[in-house]
Amino acid sequence: MDKLDIPEMIDVMFDLEGGTIPAAYRNALWGALQCHAPQLAEEKLVGVLPLKSSVNNQGMLLAKRAKLVIRMPKALAKIAAAKLTGQLLDIAGSELRVGAAKSRPVMPYPTIHAQLVTGSSDEVAFTEDIKKQMDELGVSGKLICGKRVTVNDGNRTIHGFSLVLHDLKPDASLQLQYAGLGDERRFGCGIFVPYKVITGLSED
Repeated sequence: MDKLDIPEMIDVMFDLEGGTIPAAYRNALWGALQCHAPQLAEEKLVGVLPLKSSVNNQGMLLAKRAKLVIRMPKALAKIAAAKLTGQLLDIAGSELRVGAAKSRPVMPYPTIHAQLVTGSSDEVAFTEDIKKQMDELGVSGKLICGKRVTVNDGNRTIHGFSLVLHDLKPDASLQLQYAGLGDERRFGCGIFVPYKVITGLSED
């Protein structure tokens, strides 16, 4: 993908009310979102950041003051906020109420990370593919491949690695956060956010 084809992206953050949701919530969440705001499905770069939660016996308990964060082209922000605010989302039988929205610009941090970037199960092959994707975007930087990660999106299992990118120039940081890496952005994969520590690679 040529970086000239990548629109300016923004994070739209919605207040969220709810309790426990299924651990494999990702497909159901995306289905509910595109039902209320079908414009999101028309833009392949739209990504839904993983919900902050903890595991309990019934599934995943949302964190206090949890937010639904959707990365989308800036041009979509107003219509998405209007269509989603106040909606009740059915997440495989669990309910989430979407509250007020506010926008957060994507900032050019020199170190960014993603909880899961899809790709080969072989770390060497995965790393080579990531470098190729970065070359295609015309960006450079150093990378640290973290642990192997597996999630269930409700329909299938998605595999990848956690990934930290560092020593990025501002333009490269923005391009990577706008475009992402790997596939399955709608299920929370390949979406980069600021990361202040290189070592550890613990997930937020």
